[in-house]
Amino acid sequence: MPEEPLELGEISLSEWHAHTDKMAEVGFLTIARRLPSLVGQAMGMAWRASPRDTVATIVLNLLSGVFTAFGLLATTGVLNALFQEGPTPERVLAALPSLLLVGAAAVLRTTLQAGAGWAQARLDPQVSRLTEERLYGLTSQVDLVAYDDPDFHDALQRARARGVAMADSVVTSAINVVTALVGLTAVAGVLGVLHPVLLPLLVLAVLPDAWATVRSARMRYSTLYTLIPAHRRKWIIAELLADREPAGEVRSFTMRGFLLRMYDAVARAEQDVMLGLAKRQTTARLVGEALGGAGTGLVYVALGVLLSIAAIPLAVAGTAVLAIRSGQTSLSNLLFATNRLYEEGLYFTDFLEFCAAAERRLAGPRPVPAPESFERITVENATFTYPGAGSPALRGVSIEIKKNEIIAFVGENGSGKSTLAKILSGLYEPDSGTVAWDDVDLREVSPEGLRLRTAVIAQDHTRWPLTARYNITMGTDKGEEALHAAAAVAGADEVVADLPHGYRTLLDRRFKDGHELSGGQWQRIAVARGFHRDAPLLICDEPTAALDARAEHALFERIRSHSDGRTVVLITHRLASVRYADRIYVLDHGKIVEQGDHETLMTLDGLYADLYTLQSSAYR
Repeated sequence: MPEEPLELGEISLSEWHAHTDKMAEVGFLTIARRLPSLVGQAMGMAWRASPRDTVATIVLNLLSGVFTAFGLLATTGVLNALFQEGPTPERVLAALPSLLLVGAAAVLRTTLQAGAGWAQARLDPQVSRLTEERLYGLTSQVDLVAYDDPDFHDALQRARARGVAMADSVVTSAINVVTALVGLTAVAGVLGVLHPVLLPLLVLAVLPDAWATVRSARMRYSTLYTLIPAHRRKWIIAELLADREPAGEVRSFTMRGFLLRMYDAVARAEQDVMLGLAKRQTTARLVGEALGGAGTGLVYVALGVLLSIAAIPLAVAGTAVLAIRSGQTSLSNLLFATNRLYEEGLYFTDFLEFCAAAERRLAGPRPVPAPESFERITVENATFTYPGAGSPALRGVSIEIKKNEIIAFVGENGSGKSTLAKILSGLYEPDSGTVAWDDVDLREVSPEGLRLRTAVIAQDHTRWPLTARYNITMGTDKGEEALHAAAAVAGADEVVADLPHGYRTLLDRRFKDGHELSGGQWQRIAVARGFHRDAPLLICDEPTAALDARAEHALFERIRSHSDGRTVVLITHRLASVRYADRIYVLDHGKIVEQGDHETLMTLDGLYADLYTLQSSAYR
């Protein structure tokens, strides 16, 4: 078949490159103005991670700069001795004391730099751990409703995608900036001590290199910015070719050749752009080196003039040449570190801003301990609206649940059943109205304490990449008897019996000796998880969605027979399963429109009777 032209389309930038447009627009002066703030933020993070290693890194780098200056000044003594008149052996002997000082300064400088590098290497993992713990400590603590807020979600994605990864890099870049500044200051100090007129020569020597470095860096940055969509396309196509999830369809629909063509088209386009960049960068480097050569030539001319008029001795001129060379290296390092610090600082600021916003979302202290149990749960006039939604999900809902009852919530999709269940389980708080266990208003109770007394079996349960044991116990330790009892109630004991290592089997095939379960098997594990919590309130939100008819019937029978001591709230679309509930609440567009047992609701001949009759007729 002839190959059709490829339609690659546009793919939006990933969060990894969220601030690239800002970097493409700013100049070096803008970066320099923000530098003190970024260095301060980075040093503050480093101090919180490890005060000892932070102090060691800074002090050792400062001392290294001091010995750099000392070594350059000692070099003047060596050159003075060598340039004196007299026999060569005598001049060498005269230079030996200064030469020993130069060697000692070099050894000390190298030792101090090694110590600073060691302290900095210790800082990196500590900073990473600190920032990751702060981020995930907050993400796991904020109220669940935050994840329904698009602004919060976007901020979280930026913080996770690159913000938290930049923390150690920001600290490293900040230290590199400080180190380069120390080196440049040491060189400037040496030249100022030797002769004040030598300072302008330093500027003359380093400006061409500075221009070439900045020009080449900005050129590369702008080019890589234009290539971001191509990088994104390549990543997506690579995932399709190498990821587990699409592997079956790639083979079923013989997509390999087509995807490889797409990958090659993008890779070739990227290759052409990078070849063009290499050419432009080479030109910029040649121009920079030419200007640098001219600048160096002017420096030598200026030194020659100063020597000819006896403004400086020959030894000072030699030391000045060495100092200027060292200054060029320090300036190049400073420019590179500054550019990186500014870019990384943008993403690090995303992390800091997210953490501050998440901390504002945390609930304040709740003085009342969560009740161990209840005689009844009441919801009075509860209203709830999801962030950004145009209309409420619940509108003035009032219900009553008595101890040991089986209560059912039914209604069509979007009627508010799951939202009401999340409010009962403490995952959401109503915008208005109250939820109480007996006379205790749950707004005054710690959400964590309430959740410990509530078990939830969710339709969209998590398939934890843990062993079968931990998928049921969720890290709690109630002993083997509780584990086996919960598994037996849910029918999960039959699932575990077929696993190669029983409860020790890892339920994730991506890992060695891992095992995968079917949807129905996972559902039984999730049900066992709910029963293992052994809480006074058990909420079952579509617990049989992945089960066949026989397994579904058996599960509902088990829930009824093992609900002694538990109050059960059942949410399901399969109305035949709620016939034996003590009370059924029918929701429609966020309101309770009917309530009663099955017989009462059928007699009303309302929404429940209509839905029940519609379902039952499909089986006749």
